[in-house]
Amino acid sequence: MRSLPRHALLLSLICLSALHAHAATWYVIVAGLGGEPDYEQRFTGAAKDLDRVFKSSGETAHVFTMSGAQATADKFRETLAGVARDAKPEDDFVLVLIGHGSFDGVEYKFNFVGPDLTAAQVAELCDRIAARRQLVVNTTSASGGSIPALERPGRAVIAATKSGTEKNATVFARYWVEALQDPAADTDKSDSISAMEAFTYAARKTAAFYDSQKRLATEHAVFDDVGRGDPVREAGNGQGQLMANLTVLRLGGSLQASNDPSRRALLERKEQLEQKIDTLKYQKAAMDPEDYKKQLTAALVELAKVQQELDK
Repeated sequence: MRSLPRHALLLSLICLSALHAHAATWYVIVAGLGGEPDYEQRFTGAAKDLDRVFKSSGETAHVFTMSGAQATADKFRETLAGVARDAKPEDDFVLVLIGHGSFDGVEYKFNFVGPDLTAAQVAELCDRIAARRQLVVNTTSASGGSIPALERPGRAVIAATKSGTEKNATVFARYWVEALQDPAADTDKSDSISAMEAFTYAARKTAAFYDSQKRLATEHAVFDDVGRGDPVREAGNGQGQLMANLTVLRLGGSLQASNDPSRRALLERKEQLEQKIDTLKYQKAAMDPEDYKKQLTAALVELAKVQQELDK
């Protein structure tokens, strides 16, 4: 039997890899120490909402939620160790931290029930997870102080505050949860909400909250998804590409397709094409105009065909 040419074999391997892309998403939600009944209720309520939303997103979602007395550093270590054991490189990993944080000018800590963990310790646990695409959403006070320790290539980090010195309790978590329950957050009408869409929605709503209260904003959400340098508040100069490509939640027709094994491949192909289009847009300035137009047109045509199949 004649063997395949080397380039054909490589193409086959790439196609096979694409078929298995984003096979699962692993979600870990932590509602840390509240300290007061109001915060305890708020943090636990937000965690429960996210737990419900993520679990409704399809059978490829693996959701682990810690709140109340279970929100300990030991339980957190155990949970992430389990994810590290089972997650594959093609999977996505999403960690959401809700609660209080502290920053002493050097080191950020997330407040668990009992001993706290530093951002460096959280990062070390996340580093053991094979998922190549990761998202950490830190909604706590002083969360901006956690970014230097958490950031790395392939991991997007969102913080409710621009630095560790914004130490008041935040409202960003409220609007992050709302973003994943409001179809209006799906601004590109893709039947899914990306990390970038959820961030933009939550940041806008947070700013509007302080305006409506006629209060000076004590939190300014930022993100980094290139793995180095200072965090930013808006996409640009390379920042935002990973977050735009990382689907946090599927909606509508996408949810139906994700639960139907016979249509799952179509949904995954749709996500791959959307990511390719986003990548092309980011690279446009560095590309030959004709090559850019050719690749973009081909991707859009194929995307339309895939969508037609999903709509049947």
